[in-house]
Amino acid sequence: MTGLKPGLLLLLALLSQVVTAQGPPITGDKPLMLGGKTILVKTLSEFRKTELGESFSLPVMVHYLPTANTLVGVHIPTVYHKFDPDTDDSGPGLGDIALLGKYMFHRKDGMGKTFRIVAKTLQTLPSGRKLGIEGISTGQYQGYYGFVAGLETIKYGISNELGYNHVPESNLDELRYKLGFGLPLLKQQYPVNQINLYFEYQSSWYVEAKEYLLLYAQGIQYAKGRLTLETSLQLPLIQTFDEERNRIYSLFVGTRYAF
Repeated sequence: MTGLKPGLLLLLALLSQVVTAQGPPITGDKPLMLGGKTILVKTLSEFRKTELGESFSLPVMVHYLPTANTLVGVHIPTVYHKFDPDTDDSGPGLGDIALLGKYMFHRKDGMGKTFRIVAKTLQTLPSGRKLGIEGISTGQYQGYYGFVAGLETIKYGISNELGYNHVPESNLDELRYKLGFGLPLLKQQYPVNQINLYFEYQSSWYVEAKEYLLLYAQGIQYAKGRLTLETSLQLPLIQTFDEERNRIYSLFVGTRYAF
């Protein structure tokens, strides 16, 4: 048994690295966190085309993990928009800054798999212009509160997020649910060298406005060591907005690097 124990410990360590190598969903979130005292610098730019016009968001996101169970972060976006007809302020500007907090309160690990649940809050500050571009620049305070639950295995990953976004100065309070599936394409190895496919859904019910939005995103992600590159195309499946708010598509391109 003496010679077996180091081998089992090494196998468990490798499996842990493999599971976390399936990076977070591209348009969603998952409860897995890196080790304590880790800094993650990332961006996820979005080009969004709607019936009203086009917008582009380039956020700089910095996440810090004080412990393995907690995370705090700040998201600072630069936003450009072009509506039809163009408005006077259609040039680049600051979007809505967001402050992120997460706490993992449940974790159950097995051989090559792990299940975790995280409480999450995202406080969006009214730093952007009042463009009415949700998630990019509304110029209104928003408070999001939710839970993220996820199962990660060697062969696949499943993430769920359920939360409520409160917008005090409008009727756009939103009950939001996200579901994502991750599928690794390469053989598991360490150091990490993996390609993941992501299939992601977002369901948004605007409870006061009585409007509904269902989105689907197809993405691909490449993880190499501490660096991750990703892109995703998001399309609306159902939307019951006024015509000018209808979405046509969003294209996401992002990078992540862990220190």
